[in-house]
Amino acid sequence: MAKPPEQVSSDRRQRRPVWLDLRRTTRGLQAMILGGLASLVSLLITFWTLPQISSSDGAWPILRLVVILAVIGLIVRWILAGIAVLIGSVGVLVGGLLSQFAVVYLGVTIDPGVHLHGGPEAALVVSIVMSSVSAFVGWIAYAGSDDAYVSEVMRVVRRRARRIEAAPKTGMLIIQIDGLSAPLLNWMVMSGNLPHLGGWIREGRHSMVEWHTGVPATTPASQAGILHGGSGQIPAFRWYEKETGRVMVTNRARDAAEIEARMSTGRGLLADGGASISNNWSGDADKCELVFSRAALPTGRSRGYVRFFSSPQGAARGLVLCCAEMIKELHQARRQRVRNLVPRVNRGGSYIFLRAISNVLLRDLNVSLITDELVKGTPAIYCDFVDYDEVAHHAGPTRPESLQTLEGLDRVLGALQRIIDILPHSYEIVVLSDHGQSQGSTFLQRYGRTLTQVVDDLVDTTKEPVAATGRSEGWGPVNAFLTELTMRTSMGGKVTRKALHAKAVRGEVELGPADCEPPIAADEQMIVTASGNLALIYLARTPGRVPLEEIELLHPRLIPGLATHPGVGFVVVETLAEGPVAIGRAGVHVLRSGRIEGVDPLEPYGPMAVASMLRQAEMPHNGDVVVISRLDDYTREVAAFEELVGCHGGIGGWQTEAVLVHPCRWAVDEPPVGSDAVHRLLISWLDQLGQRKPDDAFESQAEPEVEDQVESSSDASVEA
Repeated sequence: MAKPPEQVSSDRRQRRPVWLDLRRTTRGLQAMILGGLASLVSLLITFWTLPQISSSDGAWPILRLVVILAVIGLIVRWILAGIAVLIGSVGVLVGGLLSQFAVVYLGVTIDPGVHLHGGPEAALVVSIVMSSVSAFVGWIAYAGSDDAYVSEVMRVVRRRARRIEAAPKTGMLIIQIDGLSAPLLNWMVMSGNLPHLGGWIREGRHSMVEWHTGVPATTPASQAGILHGGSGQIPAFRWYEKETGRVMVTNRARDAAEIEARMSTGRGLLADGGASISNNWSGDADKCELVFSRAALPTGRSRGYVRFFSSPQGAARGLVLCCAEMIKELHQARRQRVRNLVPRVNRGGSYIFLRAISNVLLRDLNVSLITDELVKGTPAIYCDFVDYDEVAHHAGPTRPESLQTLEGLDRVLGALQRIIDILPHSYEIVVLSDHGQSQGSTFLQRYGRTLTQVVDDLVDTTKEPVAATGRSEGWGPVNAFLTELTMRTSMGGKVTRKALHAKAVRGEVELGPADCEPPIAADEQMIVTASGNLALIYLARTPGRVPLEEIELLHPRLIPGLATHPGVGFVVVETLAEGPVAIGRAGVHVLRSGRIEGVDPLEPYGPMAVASMLRQAEMPHNGDVVVISRLDDYTREVAAFEELVGCHGGIGGWQTEAVLVHPCRWAVDEPPVGSDAVHRLLISWLDQLGQRKPDDAFESQAEPEVEDQVESSSDASVEA
């Protein structure tokens, strides 16, 4: 008879050898020695390069200054942690950055053996240079091993682990690696480039299963299914709603909140005390951090935020490394151009900034927020890491720089496992993706025109079609972070609102290219939205779903022109007689009956194409015309309607081939089809861990609450 997970975890800890604790103590001492050496090297470089500072007694004052800086830095961090509630996250960030300079200034001033030359401005120059050099040297010292910030987090956890009580049940940590396809993960594991995740699979601790996302293959749709079981509410990354005349964008705070209200039942994956971190949706979690649908709502203070912003290995170091990441991106983009790699896209502009934010600051912040929930024993934690997806969009899904981000995320998984091993309570780790990515030269690169321009030539309208497409996906996490900051009532929140000109009532920050979500006038006639190689075309003035017969009367050239275009694989439209049909250049496939005339346009897209397109065609707010790009016969590349070399959203290639890595003791009889099926699977595992309340108990608790609300409202009306 198998032991319960709590007993297995307890036995494992009881059998833990003494040498393991000694090794951890050694690691702590090693980290202290490395930190001291990094500070010493930084001071030597500063003394050697700057004429504004010197030592009169040789090397002894420099060694003494290392100790002084360490003591002052520790005191300043205690002060920042103590006043974090008053000044907020932004205040701690600014204070953390300024404190690094203040620590150096105080240390240099206190040490009698160190002399400054040039007045107060010399002290400022020395402080800035020494702090920057220290961050850079620390990065070099930790290269190839645990990240400096992760090591700092682990030291904090070791101290806190001695004082916390073990949670009575095993929890579940769910890590989403955004955009990772099953074939790519399989190749990375076989190559040995993922020692932690690959090691779990090789050792038989975890199993890997591929699951089909369906259409749309986007993060919002997949997470809607995984977290809420409501993927049927989302036809694309962005879409047009005729009833309200609005373009809905799933990573925009106010739209995300409205969409979640439509699909949430209150019993999402993270109900019953879970935590949602850096996701599109909350999953009905009690605790949400950096969640798009909750970004415009006030949030409480998180210890993870404070640790990240006040730690010298956190935001202060992160800003320096962001600069290094941007330089690396410039070099890698130039290398693609010099080698004339194709397909490729322009990697300039805001992407350079977004890559640095996602691969450095947000990654470390996510680790800090996850650690805070692990220590508290939160029953279920779900966090999305967007590093790979962001880089793969612009560099390509299998290019070296994209694979390097996967190796970095593998190190994060290893660190999280070591953090869990320190804790007195246990967690099961599940790793999954929300979709894959497909590569290819874009529609514009291949044919010199955008899809919107092609549609404009084929329709008989007085106005040009409105195009809602662009590179706004990467701005979602940044905007969610800034929006949360503007909602703080602290000094930091006020400063952020003023700096970003965000209204205190709405508190929404919408940075990014303005052409991604253009304003829609009341007299617009045609609207084209794009999500990767999936496009939705709307006849804006015609209410409801417009059938093929009416489209042929209004715009007789539209459907034939799109279906025979070399960049289009097929289009899907509704018919009055047989429902939705897929039309290609040489044939038609009736989706409900399966009747095929001529050459089946769906056959190249795989056996799941028919069911996927039928389900997508029946979603609310779906386009009057659905367009899927071509699929190359040999390379399996697609032609994205956005300027992205790696894309997802439609079907074709690896974009619908997501992956689920789970503990082996949980059997998966059949690969899940659709994110709603993954939701049910995860719910069943939480049930086995005892972390899920019965739905009937929830309903019985909810009914009195409704009655109480009715009674209280009645009493209030009587009093009035």
